Amino acid sequence: MALGAIQLVSTFHTYALNLAELNGLKKQEASLIAQKQELENDIARWDDKAYVTAQARDRLGFVFPGEQAIRVQHPEAVTGESAANANDASQSKSQKTSLPWYKEMAYSFKQADQADDKKAAANGGTTESNGQQDESSANTQNNDQSQSGAQ
Repeated sequence: MALGAIQLVSTFHTYALNLAELNGLKKQEASLIAQKQELENDIARWDDKAYVTAQARDRLGFVFPGEQAIRVQHPEAVTGESAANANDASQSKSQKTSLPWYKEMAYSFKQADQADDKKAAANGGTTESNGQQDESSANTQNNDQSQSGAQ
């Protein structure tokens, strides 16, 4: 009787292993069928002339005769996002993000103004208005001398 129980347990164990393998193979078959369908859809798309034309324009930059190709050098100026952000989010976190052109220009103006302020502070507070005061005082002295010479 013990021998029969051992043989029965062994049989059920083998049955369970085979059933698990069968379920895994069915899942694999379903994913392969879906992949095959997707590839067949891709092949069918390439038979469509409009799709081929669109792909040639997008991927290769082709244009029809008489058309003029325009390539945007900095697409972030138009879309607001950089090409790195569109392609790979993980790389963009480590890289500096680009600003649209108008924000870059405003930032440059702000940096230039700060640089002028730093230079003025380093020169002892001499600014353009101080330079103008120096010129006006020199003109006043010249006028005083010319008036004294006329008397």
